[in-house]
Amino acid sequence: MATSTPDFHHPFEPYDIQKQLMNAIYDCISEGKVGIFESPTGTGKSLSLICSTLTWLREEQRRAFDHQLDIEGADDDPVWIVEQARRQKTERLVQRRLELESRLVKIRDKETRQRCHSERGEPARKRAKGGPEAWALESADEQKFVLDDYESDDNTQKPGIARNHEGGFSIASLELIQKLGGPSALIEKDSDTELTDELKVFFCSRTHSQLTQFVNELRRVQLPPAPWLDFEKDSLSANARQQHVVKHLSLGSRKNLCINQKVASAGNTTAINERCLDLQQPSTSPDKKCAFLPNEENEALVNEFRDHTLAKVQDIEDLGALGKRIGICPYYSARASIKPSEVVTLPYPLLLLKSAREALGISLKGHIVIVDEAHNLMDAISNIYSIAVTQSQLHLCQSQLRTYLQKFRNKLKGKNRVYVTQTVRLVDSVSECLDMMISRNYGNEALVNVSDLMGGKGVDQINLHKLVRYLSDSKLARKVDGYAEFTAKGESSRPDKHIVSTPVLTHVQGFLQTLMNPAAEGRFFFEREESNTIALKYMLLDPTFHFKEVVEDARAVVLAGGTMSPMDDYVRHLFAYVPAERLKTWSCGHIIPKDNLFVRCASKSLDGKDFDFTLANREAVSLIDALGSSIIRLAATIPDGLVAFFPSYAYLDQVTSRWQRVNTGSVSIWTRLEKHKTICKESKGSSSVEDILRQYTEAVDEGRGALLLSVVGGKLSEGINFADKLGRGVIVVGLPFPNIHSAQWKAKLEYIEQSTVGRGGSSVEGKTAGKEFYENACMRAVNQSIGRAIRHQKDFASILLLDRRYSTPRIANKLPSWIKQGLPTEDAVVDFPELIQGLRKFFDPKLLSS
Repeated sequence: MATSTPDFHHPFEPYDIQKQLMNAIYDCISEGKVGIFESPTGTGKSLSLICSTLTWLREEQRRAFDHQLDIEGADDDPVWIVEQARRQKTERLVQRRLELESRLVKIRDKETRQRCHSERGEPARKRAKGGPEAWALESADEQKFVLDDYESDDNTQKPGIARNHEGGFSIASLELIQKLGGPSALIEKDSDTELTDELKVFFCSRTHSQLTQFVNELRRVQLPPAPWLDFEKDSLSANARQQHVVKHLSLGSRKNLCINQKVASAGNTTAINERCLDLQQPSTSPDKKCAFLPNEENEALVNEFRDHTLAKVQDIEDLGALGKRIGICPYYSARASIKPSEVVTLPYPLLLLKSAREALGISLKGHIVIVDEAHNLMDAISNIYSIAVTQSQLHLCQSQLRTYLQKFRNKLKGKNRVYVTQTVRLVDSVSECLDMMISRNYGNEALVNVSDLMGGKGVDQINLHKLVRYLSDSKLARKVDGYAEFTAKGESSRPDKHIVSTPVLTHVQGFLQTLMNPAAEGRFFFEREESNTIALKYMLLDPTFHFKEVVEDARAVVLAGGTMSPMDDYVRHLFAYVPAERLKTWSCGHIIPKDNLFVRCASKSLDGKDFDFTLANREAVSLIDALGSSIIRLAATIPDGLVAFFPSYAYLDQVTSRWQRVNTGSVSIWTRLEKHKTICKESKGSSSVEDILRQYTEAVDEGRGALLLSVVGGKLSEGINFADKLGRGVIVVGLPFPNIHSAQWKAKLEYIEQSTVGRGGSSVEGKTAGKEFYENACMRAVNQSIGRAIRHQKDFASILLLDRRYSTPRIANKLPSWIKQGLPTEDAVVDFPELIQGLRKFFDPKLLSS
């Protein structure tokens, strides 16, 4: 525990809430804990995370550095010997760091002097020709589709074939990663060229746009210089101390960083990865390989890229531009910057997928991990490790495999023939299972047993582990898909056309891998979607295991978000194995004055009808009409922008359809609403979020006001900023409980009940845990939606919860603390006339003073 409040080097005068949050995060990291922090959007959460974490980092660097310099000599050792030993040790510790700092200073000075046109000058290397002839694949010769000889049982590996656990890299790429100090370094490097692996913070968020916002905040913070800069006194080091910036690295996928247009144009991530790896294969002639790939000849460019990356704080787009300017692949070259970095930003998949961490050479051992926007962390882990394969994909895969096997049967030898035949059998078995379920009319969804998926002839004799390894090592998917394209288009087609799309076998291969997962960890489902697409889906039920290694390796883990409530799920279902004394939860109020927030629960409509939006009652016409009349009154009372969230798209469509109906001799509810505000409606289809928001914003800016009808968990419920006039009111209609009768939710609740009992709980406690998890999923979505309003200290808004169930303590207690603080000390449940009166009292003085 910190004994005094540190100087957090905040670029502004922090609010009390920010000071409390920074102290709580600092203590969490100091004590090596796992922390769950809730700080509402608009309270400066990002800056608080940065300042507290980097203050601890800089202090820890100094403590560790001073400890390394300690020399233990005997009592009778001469002082000069001890001092000499100390100087020699200091030189060893600071030399490489000071050399790097000096290079970074020179880069900053050079970039300050350079004009914009020189920034866009030709790179200091010869670029490869961009014409199609330079990137064409080998001539359309059937022989290239034949598999290389393969032997797996003796654990040997044919040269040029990259193993899956190395991230799918070619041997050439692996050798380069080893040369740059990657995780598989087998070659002993000269210690003089090896950079220190600095203590660092891994900052993870859901999207690159969120990471870019974080990077912009990081640029604001000025920290004291690193401790090793104290040991050099020349002018260059003085500049280094004065100009010192945090060494930051943005990591991304090939899709974000690839600068080879012939590869990047493939579109989706899998296709880009496959095309990149194709160009690295030993069978690809040197003049047709990617010209930007790091190699021994351009190692100096990799080092130049590293130094420019660390010289100033840059986002993912800056790294792509830097790679183009220097003429080196930023995706591969970024690995050289990992060790000397102090802050690494990366999206969810690169942190949560173990294979991605290994491919990038990331070790979390002893470092700090921060997961921002962590309210959806458990869902994100489940989604990353879940996969679906459609009936059409399986049938196409069967057709391609049979065509390939028929053509090359006589050329497939030894293990190749065995494994290709096994692949055909396994895909047939899975496809036949799906066809059988369709013919027996299983409805829209059903649970599927693994034994049914593997019930085909001879499938029980297949060693899945060896088969999956074979599919990865042999690149069978690319061979099969390439031959299918070759036969379909003929030799007159563009030679490189066949690698533009993702091979269907590659996707099916990902599904087949899930057959090896522990039975308790996930379930398989049959699913018929609204578009009548029929699929088999594997859903991960337990995210614990896949995040456990992160928690156990990291020195401290911080989950942060604007709406983390209810927090029980993280403690029970993500960190159940973590000792209670290592867990820390923290939630704060908002930075706005208390009288800038108006929160009420309404249990009755304008005409006194119960707001009971349970599944059994919400379709009643009388209730929908009563809701419409009530929202008309709210639209007339609440100024500017009003956002209403509904439980689902289907219910929103049902409600608006009823409101638009004109009864005999009356005006429709829809028309009456339009007299007060322009109506904008979110749809489930392909309508642009940007178009809806533009229409809504224009209506508000023109002074007419607008009503935005949207859905909890929809496109407008997360990541959208309804600040100031755009969000003077937020309405939540009902509670968006998931369909508890669906096969997937039945499986989730069954798993939670079983795991609770497995940890020593009773059957009753298991059912209670399941109910709690179900309610928490609903309320987390509600909390995320209402968090769209109130974005800064002077903002003000009303939040109205329309359902009688919000008045029950069990539901009300799951609201965020800042929302609960906005409730009146007396009964928060009011009748509608009182609600309207309270809204007028809330808005009138604010509108007069504005």
